Parts: sequence; structure tokens; C-alpha cells
Amino acid sequence: MSAESRRRADVARATNETDVKVGLDLDGGEVSVATGVPFFDHMLEQLGRHGRVGLRVETTGDLEIDAHHTVEDTGIVLGSAIVEALGEKRGIRRYGDALVPMEEALAQVALDISGRPLLVYDAEVPAESVGQYDT
Repeated sequence: MSAESRRRADVARATNETDVKVGLDLDGGEVSVATGVPFFDHMLEQLGRHGRVGLRVETTGDLEIDAHHTVEDTGIVLGSAIVEALGEKRGIRRYGDALVPMEEALAQVALDISGRPLLVYDAEVPAESVGQYDT
């Protein structure tokens, strides 16, 4: 794939609570994640590795308060990077799905990149936290 046709984006966002930089290459690359929230870092690393995308995330935030702003703002920037990297969405299917067994869990994901956001989250969370990550 030529350099001109690669699907990539670099997006940054700074607020009073956070400073987020995301680099995304939908056609592959290295994965490097540093948010200061270990469980969140792990999940983003898995997204990059198993999604076979290049992903660089650097977030600093007000973790002395909690991880809320860090996770939320990183998600906003990651979503913006995906939209930018997809561009006109030529050559890709609108829908995708996966059923993935990992770490004593079975995750099912169905994606629709139509541009109409919706999240359905149906999972029992057996604890109030995973490490220091507030569930």
C-alpha cells in the first residue's frame, strides 16, 4: 500500500483535566500505550494488537482525582482518530463482528460504522474495581 493511500490519523486534545495524543494506522504498525491507568493500557494494547492496527496513545490526566477524565477523553480522541483514518470509507464494509474468547471471558462485538453512535453494554461486573480501575 502506498504512503498516500494508508489510512492513518494523528489526533490530539487538551482540556483542563487531560492531554491526549493518539496516532492510529488502520493498516498496521507498532502498538504503544501510556495513559497511567494500567488496566486501560492493557485493554488498548489488546485493541491494537488483536485489531492489527498501529496504535500510539499518550495521555496525561488528573489521576490524583480518578481515572474518569483520562479514560473518557482518550476514548473521544481514539474515536476521532478512527473517523479521520477511515476517511471516505472506500473499500470497507459497513458492518463487522467478532466473538472472542480471552482471559476467562467471551466477548461479542458487532460494529456499524454508519456514523450513528450507539453503545450496548451487557456484562455483569463482579467487583467495584479491576486493580485501581473503577468499573
